Amino acid sequence: MTVFSIWPDDVVWRRVSPRLYWLTIFLRAVWLVILGIAAAIGWYVFQEPLAPVIAGALAGLMLIRLVFVLRGIRSWGYAERADDLLVRHGLLIRRLSVVPYGRMQFVDVTAGPLERLFGLATVQLHTAAAASDARIPGLTPEEAARLRDRLAALGEARAAGL
Repeated sequence: MTVFSIWPDDVVWRRVSPRLYWLTIFLRAVWLVILGIAAAIGWYVFQEPLAPVIAGALAGLMLIRLVFVLRGIRSWGYAERADDLLVRHGLLIRRLSVVPYGRMQFVDVTAGPLERLFGLATVQLHTAAAASDARIPGLTPEEAARLRDRLAALGEARAAGL
C-alpha cells in the first residue's frame, strides 16, 4: 500500500445504495428549474439580456458535474472490522476515516423528506473529537438500522472493556 492508495485491500467494502445517485440527479434538476425561473424573471422583469446567458452557463456546468456525480457516489464505502469501522469517500481528495468502536459516543440515523422519498437514510457516528465524526449517506433504512444496532452494541461492549 502506498500513500496514493490509502484504501486497505484486505477489507470487504460495502457500497452505498445506487438510489443516492437518483436523489442527487433529482436535486440537480430542482436547482436547474430554480435557475431557469430566476433567469426568466431577470430577463423579463429587469430586461437583463445577460440573465439567460449566465443561467445557461451555470446550467451547463451543473450538467457537466453530473458526469462526475456517479463516480463520486461510487467512492463512498464502509467496512466493519473487528475493532473499528472504516469509512471512505472522495475522488480527487480521498478521505479514509477509521472510527474505533470504543471511541463512539452515539450513532445517529437521519432521513430527511427527500431521503425518505428515495428510500434512503444517513448514519452519523459521533466521537469525543468532532473532527473524527464520520457519516455514511445513501443507506437503505434496513441497512442503516442494522448498522446502527451493530455499532451501538460494539461501542457499548468496547466502552465497557475500558
